[in-house]
Amino acid sequence: MNAPLGVSTALMQEKESSLLTSIILLFVGLLLLYYGAEYLVKGSSQLALSFGIRPLIIGMTVVALATSMPEMMVSLAAVFKKSTDLAAGNIIGSNIANIGLILGATALIAPMAVARGTLVRELPIMLFASATVFVLALDGQLGRFDGFLLLTGLVFFLGYCYLSSRKSLTATDNATGRAGSPPHRGRNLLLILVGIVGLGLGAELMVRSAVFIARQLGVSDLIIGMTVVALGTSLPEFAASTVSALKGEADLSVGNVLGSNIFNLFFVLGFCSLMRPIKIDTSVIGYELPLMMLFSLALWPLIQRRLRLGRTEGGLLLLAYLIFISFYFL
Repeated sequence: MNAPLGVSTALMQEKESSLLTSIILLFVGLLLLYYGAEYLVKGSSQLALSFGIRPLIIGMTVVALATSMPEMMVSLAAVFKKSTDLAAGNIIGSNIANIGLILGATALIAPMAVARGTLVRELPIMLFASATVFVLALDGQLGRFDGFLLLTGLVFFLGYCYLSSRKSLTATDNATGRAGSPPHRGRNLLLILVGIVGLGLGAELMVRSAVFIARQLGVSDLIIGMTVVALGTSLPEFAASTVSALKGEADLSVGNVLGSNIFNLFFVLGFCSLMRPIKIDTSVIGYELPLMMLFSLALWPLIQRRLRLGRTEGGLLLLAYLIFISFYFL
């Protein structure tokens, strides 16, 4: 009787030790996320300024791509492990979190003015990307041809960003006679690189430790994908957007979220489904995908009235997200 009891005690101690290690790694990941976001936002905003490019475009490309890499890594790994629920749930849950949690919480912390151009140009692009994924998923999967179509959408989006950045650069040249002072561009690029690495490592540590803790508490893979992993892979966006808003870089903050959602849909889902078809559950088609579109559409009336996301609008977005998350645990 003593041997099994001793083995049981040892297993319990090992489990508690692993849980404690995961909690410590969770906080280490949080620190890496914060400083990674700090360097990324600082380098990106200064680089945009030196080239005369709208910070929104930098937010929608450089920052958005960097903060979307955790979603890419997690979804790609899930696809190759044939855990398509986790892959699809990660992207859909992450996009909902980007709008409800990130923009909501960021607006509560620091209300953000939003340019009318964002409302009539960049927001419709995100809505189009969401609608495209919804239509392609109606047959129950995202196949290789669907992946090709999504990646084609990404090419057009990047083309739009390039043309928009050229217009910004031309306008700056005409106004000042030069694009900007280049001496610090190397330093800014280094800050961006350090920030990207910090965000990637921080997200990896947080996702791994959060998934371990959730599984120890008996939470299923589907719920982990839609909540814990989606939240974890959205943390870089949250860190970057919050730091941007606090520094008065509202364009970077909003651009990061819009761009990240577009990259998640066109780039991550497109590339992953091109590698291996992704099965989309009927419950996802009937609930999560329409809800993702609803969150995206909700931004229009919330921003359009005053061309800003204030604390009231942020509170509404955050409340809607908390209701969405609580549904999985009730």
